[in-house]
Amino acid sequence: MKRTYPTLIKDLIDKVLLESDTRDTVMEQRASFLWTEVVGPGVNRYTFRRYVDHGLLHVYITSAPLKNDLAFLRHKIIDEINTRLGEKVLQDIVIH
Repeated sequence: MKRTYPTLIKDLIDKVLLESDTRDTVMEQRASFLWTEVVGPGVNRYTFRRYVDHGLLHVYITSAPLKNDLAFLRHKIIDEINTRLGEKVLQDIVIH
């Protein structure tokens, strides 16, 4: 019998995702989830909805001044999320 070595669950999940058709959808969901980690709890407090659709992260913010600030930081946030994902998932952020 061939001896197998332990495999990390993360590696197994990534392998299954690479072989499936839902990989893009899962990566978009991860990008949406990372919004909270990247912008922090202060900004996330004013976020009431977010989703990714075809590489565009749509974020709904309740504070007008914060919307303006985030518009200037948009490219930095995109780069940070894509770096954490390990690939280019987001092309742009639309702030509503």
